Amino acid sequence: MKKKLPAILVVVAVVLVLGFLGLGSVGDNLVYYWSPAELQAAGPKALGADVRLGGLVEAGSVRSEGMSTVFRVQDAEKKASVLVRTEAIPPQMFREGIGVVVEGSLGADGVFASKRLLVKHDEIYTPPKAGEDVTKMIKAAKE
Repeated sequence: MKKKLPAILVVVAVVLVLGFLGLGSVGDNLVYYWSPAELQAAGPKALGADVRLGGLVEAGSVRSEGMSTVFRVQDAEKKASVLVRTEAIPPQMFREGIGVVVEGSLGADGVFASKRLLVKHDEIYTPPKAGEDVTKMIKAAKE
């Protein structure tokens, strides 16, 4: 029994160290998912924190400002909305009323600065046909 004790202690120590390192690195890489209402309710705690904001693109809110796309994300109940500015190229399916997830942080000015823009959609996707004018699709998506 005395010979096994040091080996058991070494194994326990290694498991504890690996567990601590694993949990520590996971915690640093977590990005929380919030609705507009949750983001607003968080108040100053939300400023500067990297989060994913999910909701629907508010009708009549999409506009271009130079290289940026600006729009409002509202929650499903349409009780809260957050202004979003992104320099990410909007996906082909981006339009008013569609579900989106934007990843970024809330600034002191109340504008959510997005680094990434994802569109929620079903599994049906039809890529553009060869030779099809993509600019027409972009204009149709913005309408």
